[in-house]
Amino acid sequence: KVSDMLDRLYSRFDALSHEHGVFKVETIGDAYIATANLVEEQDDDHVARIARFALNAVAAAKSTQVDPENPESGTVQIRVGFHSGPVVASVVGTRAPRYCLFGDTVNTASRMESNSIAGRIHCSQAAARYVRQQAPDLFVDSRGIIEVKGKGKMHTYWLTNDPAQRPKRLHVSNSQNSNSSQGGGGYSLMMGGGGESPASRPVSLNLTLAPPPMLDDGGDPMNDDDELP
Repeated sequence: KVSDMLDRLYSRFDALSHEHGVFKVETIGDAYIATANLVEEQDDDHVARIARFALNAVAAAKSTQVDPENPESGTVQIRVGFHSGPVVASVVGTRAPRYCLFGDTVNTASRMESNSIAGRIHCSQAAARYVRQQAPDLFVDSRGIIEVKGKGKMHTYWLTNDPAQRPKRLHVSNSQNSNSSQGGGGYSLMMGGGGESPASRPVSLNLTLAPPPMLDDGGDPMNDDDELP
């Protein structure tokens, strides 16, 4: 039943990847990994593509039955994380060779996913900046500064297209502004690095079905009129 559920869910994600021009890298267990601006040039909208793909993926999961034969089992809940920055891509191995991505961006995107919560889309500050530029109709609200394994303190953001999901407190903490700079950027599922042009900042996405961690959501949200700190 788990295999059947994943097949139904990933088939919907695959269709969405074609719709949004997103490249599916691989699936690892219950994680679905995708990127933009990697196998084709998408300099002007790579993060917008990933952001909209992520929103549609969350919606698709919520309408996918865990077990069609048992409606009481409910629907699938996923958590999503993405990051924007450079990566190294290569085909490795001679037996069942695989197209693999390497770099800090991969790790950062994975951390965004693992620190997300069910039904939400979590992104780095680097990715949030691009969302503001490339998809101004979407909302990015500050989650605040959180401790991220292997990365230290990071200022991260929630992405949504639903005003009802936005926090009610609409101000930015000045204390956070002075501590939120991330020197290493990244790309949506897997990239990082500062100073590169958009062309070297593909975007990737990490989706998973794993149970979400219970983290404090006490960060101050960002007003739609405020600039990203």
